[in-house]
Amino acid sequence: MGAPENMGIGRSRRMSKAETYLRMGVGMVWMVLTSTVFFVIMPLLWPWRVLRLKTCNVYGKITGWSLVRVVGARPVFHHKERIKSQSPAIYISNHVSTLDMWMGMWVCPIGGGGLAKKEITRVPGLGQLYVLSGHPMIDRSNRERAIATMNEMAAFMSKHRLSLWLWPEGTRSKTGRLQPFKKGFVHAALATGMPIVPVVVHNAAYIWPRKGGRFATGDLHIQVLDKVETTEWRAETIDDHVREVRDLFARELGEEE
Repeated sequence: MGAPENMGIGRSRRMSKAETYLRMGVGMVWMVLTSTVFFVIMPLLWPWRVLRLKTCNVYGKITGWSLVRVVGARPVFHHKERIKSQSPAIYISNHVSTLDMWMGMWVCPIGGGGLAKKEITRVPGLGQLYVLSGHPMIDRSNRERAIATMNEMAAFMSKHRLSLWLWPEGTRSKTGRLQPFKKGFVHAALATGMPIVPVVVHNAAYIWPRKGGRFATGDLHIQVLDKVETTEWRAETIDDHVREVRDLFARELGEEE
């Protein structure tokens, strides 16, 4: 089954390079300004990791929403209420664009932790704030260390009844199409018993192309599916669980995605 008809791009306009750079510049300035404010706040909250994490969620709500709009996306939610009603959970989303990061920061519920690759520290302002917030970073070049980080994060989330946001593909798709899923989200589910909530994003690769393309205006459809219970999942059948959840995304995405 392909994407529903109402998941189209809608009214769209491909921007010039000048407008793309201008919008990107505005976004960067806004990100630096908001990051600076939270840089002042975070050290004051250093003894309380959960509070730092939730405070960073507020930053994500402000900065993420702003960046999504600045680049020309028009967010269209489908069952937004499921984000809050199904929490705490492990939220997973497809990953085809830099826009996904800002969308995830915005949509992730208060009390939701991210798990970013260590390269995020290269993003001025955001990377350093991410470290201060208490969100963990994962080293994809070291499998054992990556698994250990995932297990530590799962234990922390479970203890404090916090949610987790992941992109199971691991990195952005080069083609704009759904990639194979890695197993980390299943390991997290096995460790916490939390349900999986798929968040299917449509048109992100068109609005913000991966490699140096010009931005485009358009509808960014954010489709929140029903949760997938994981209490009966077992390590022996991990590949089946990965395939089951990926198939949910494949059924909702169109042929081009």
